[in-house]
Amino acid sequence: MNESLEVTETAAAEPPKRKKQQRSAVTQARLLNAASAAFAESGFRGTSTRDIADRAGVHHPLITYHFKNKKMLWRATLDRLFAEFGESVDSAVEHVPVSEPRARAVRLVRAYVEFAYARPELFRIINHESGHPGPRLDWIVETHLRPAFGEYLAFLGALQSAGLARSGNPALLLNMIRAMSSVLPAMGIEVNKTSGIDFNDAATRDELSRLIIDIFLPESPPA
Repeated sequence: MNESLEVTETAAAEPPKRKKQQRSAVTQARLLNAASAAFAESGFRGTSTRDIADRAGVHHPLITYHFKNKKMLWRATLDRLFAEFGESVDSAVEHVPVSEPRARAVRLVRAYVEFAYARPELFRIINHESGHPGPRLDWIVETHLRPAFGEYLAFLGALQSAGLARSGNPALLLNMIRAMSSVLPAMGIEVNKTSGIDFNDAATRDELSRLIIDIFLPESPPA
């Protein structure tokens, strides 16, 4: 009888616990969304935790409850953005055989452009930190950028060796591809005001991807 009562009480306690966990996850997601927008607009120095809380529509103390401080919230924001980017590029090449490296490279470029359009916050935050070299930029480089850069650099070098990419300094070539794939979509508002190019148009993003591919990964690369 006592065992039955204990099981019943445990079962009754589980739904409120799950609801609390769900509310916590929702709050964290709202804070991370707000932080992404705020840090992209104003950088780490120009953003206050109160501003982020206001944007998220939550009480200010919840930031310290979930993330301890602004530095940890900033890192969590970058961790999530880089995770989303990784999922995007992994998904792009998921069904492309390793035996078709150029096809994989083409898919990667297109995924890069689409992600930069959909989530420009990542590249704007990196740009902010590039203008203020210090521990935060070092953390981004060591935690996220350098490991991925090494992997892509080896991949591009293999493409060059196989005659599937332009010759030249592979590190410089890779940075050129990165810049064209990310900076232009992330600067979409300025580009539109300057030249009338609208990255909200899928055909425009497709053309950008095609131009990058034609320049750096032509079917018959020039020497």
